[in-house]
Amino acid sequence: MKKLLAFTAGIALAAGLATTVSAQEITLRAVSFIPKNNPILVPANNWVAEVNQAMKGKLQINWVGGSEVIPRNQLLEAVRTGVLDIAITVTADYQDQFLPAPAYWLSRLSPSEERKSGFFNYMVDEHKKLNVQLVGRLQMSPFYLWVKKEPKSLADLKGLKMRTASLYDRFMRELGMTPVNINAPETFTALEGGVVDGLGWPPQGVKAQGWSKHVKYAIDLPFFEWSNTVALVNLPKWNTLPEPTRKELSELTAAFEPKMVKYFRDQIEDEWKALAAEGVKRVKFSDAENKKYLDTAYDVEWKALSAKLPPDIVAKLKQISGN
Repeated sequence: MKKLLAFTAGIALAAGLATTVSAQEITLRAVSFIPKNNPILVPANNWVAEVNQAMKGKLQINWVGGSEVIPRNQLLEAVRTGVLDIAITVTADYQDQFLPAPAYWLSRLSPSEERKSGFFNYMVDEHKKLNVQLVGRLQMSPFYLWVKKEPKSLADLKGLKMRTASLYDRFMRELGMTPVNINAPETFTALEGGVVDGLGWPPQGVKAQGWSKHVKYAIDLPFFEWSNTVALVNLPKWNTLPEPTRKELSELTAAFEPKMVKYFRDQIEDEWKALAAEGVKRVKFSDAENKKYLDTAYDVEWKALSAKLPPDIVAKLKQISGN
């Protein structure tokens, strides 16, 4: 009997060890909306590296590339349907399917403040309706409009053809500009060939991508500081992850966001110095026109949002986004 019990215990122990040894590391395949080596995605690369280091043996993110792998306008569908596990994308690209999207770039709160205000949880619930799990923000930076010729007033902006990525289409149109959708890698050629007269973009990347060779003026009136780059996970895939794994990934991302913000603020300061050395000048208008410019950026978006969502939802979004 003792030998039988010992034998049975040995089998149970062996089974337990086999389970531990056979437990496999989960790999999630990720694609970004622009090439992963783009300067504005440096923090996203850092996030992936931090997650992979901290969660080695449990979970790894395999970031296989950007728009050259899956076109950016197909990213949401890819992650929603499970073709892709993680999308590093911008909410502006799927705002037709996600009506609260503009609140991301209209927010006046930092990512950490959004987690306290209820903004983050609200967006998590809304994203689940798209069959995706929101994990967090991976990029911030105020946007600027960059042009080839120096504008002396708002009137000088009328008629300009501007590279856009849907985020500031309404703003550009309200200023009398013509937005033109062009993928980031094709922007240099579009500037060089006269297809566009300028673009909207954060300070990061303008020099590195050679655009500063053509755009020598930045309208120094930053808008949409918190941008709208997020990490999304296919919801069924997320639900299959062990609860401790989901918790750890969520906590790692929340802890990463303040570091991401600091990185970008330091980078912005360095980028302006480098751009000045390239001959890029920062320009403004009169006080009245400066105010009109910035008011327009936000007003057109809230107005558009008010046409799509009930007044109580718009009021809630304003409240939890610090507006």
